Amino acid sequence: MRRDKNKKKKKGERFGGLNKLSLFKKNDIRLKRSCPLSIKGAPEIDYKNLRLLKKYISDTGKILPSRITSISQNKQRKLSLAIKRAQFLGLV
Repeated sequence: MRRDKNKKKKKGERFGGLNKLSLFKKNDIRLKRSCPLSIKGAPEIDYKNLRLLKKYISDTGKILPSRITSISQNKQRKLSLAIKRAQFLGLV
């Protein structure tokens, strides 16, 4: 496709309406969510707990990443191991 040669960008539009310094500032809007499996009274991660495991498996059968489910790194490892065990045994 051809670009319009007469169309020039304004000074502030180079970085999407942001100036150079605001690109490196930390975003204050982002809030950290706590791990739902680390709170008090959370269910135990086990390959036999199918109701819990199905929450963290997509429709295609893949394990959902921790950036979507907000699970801590340690619990994500245990959860993925439990899901793989359940899949191997044919429970899920």
